Amino acid sequence: MSRKTLSFLLLVLALLLFAAGLVTLVPYSSKMVSDLGYYTLCPFAPWSTLTLLLLGGLCWVLRRHIESLPA
Repeated sequence: MSRKTLSFLLLVLALLLFAAGLVTLVPYSSKMVSDLGYYTLCPFAPWSTLTLLLLGGLCWVLRRHIESLPA
């Protein structure tokens, strides 16, 4: 796999993880209240949000490292 392809895949994965992290905070009528005190799409919010954002940030940092390596 080329460096450019890997960089693109990590970018897409980071964006998907960031989007999924934000979606977990969306209010939603469910049976469980999240730790934030309201009904969210994900009952594990904010912990799932923080995990997804952390994984997205890790993908972003890894992508930046791969791009900074000499050819």
